[in-house]
Amino acid sequence: MRDHIRPALTMLLILTILTGLVYPLTVTGLAHLFFPDQANGSLIVRDGMVVGSRLIGQYFDKPEYFWGRPSASSPFPYRAAASGGSNLGPTNPAFIAAVQARVDALRAAHPGNEMPIPVDLVTASGSGLDPHMSPAAALYQVKRVAGARGLDESTVGALVARHTEGRQFGLLGEPRVNVFQLNVALDEGR
Repeated sequence: MRDHIRPALTMLLILTILTGLVYPLTVTGLAHLFFPDQANGSLIVRDGMVVGSRLIGQYFDKPEYFWGRPSASSPFPYRAAASGGSNLGPTNPAFIAAVQARVDALRAAHPGNEMPIPVDLVTASGSGLDPHMSPAAALYQVKRVAGARGLDESTVGALVARHTEGRQFGLLGEPRVNVFQLNVALDEGR
């Protein structure tokens, strides 16, 4: 029995050091060397302070800001610890009621806007933390944001166009707008 325990413990110690220390430290070091921004969480710094990340959505409800997708995290929106979808199907009465309430709230916040409401403004993403919205969702809100800030609609529309990201590698995904970065740009006047 002793002949088997010693090699097993030796292998346990060697593999623990390799997979528990050497490998993670090597990967972390390489990530910081080659991808420092991403390795540190893709943080957005404003006035010397970290105000958020490009990868996690944030909750905006003031009229002078663009509003992102609804968050499925509960009880607080965009709480990473509660990440996940609502798991309600499209025919579920609770889902239909939630979407209708969001549609009604958007119509009330955008009186006179006859554009169709983009689906991503009334449905949460799978994680509930999506930082992006479609360009159509951003354009739907231009009039409200411009009016609340006292800006020309064309100026705000041009800002949306500047912050619209294309498909990844030109073919993957859909064009999108990072809500947080767009709102930071609005605050900075660029």
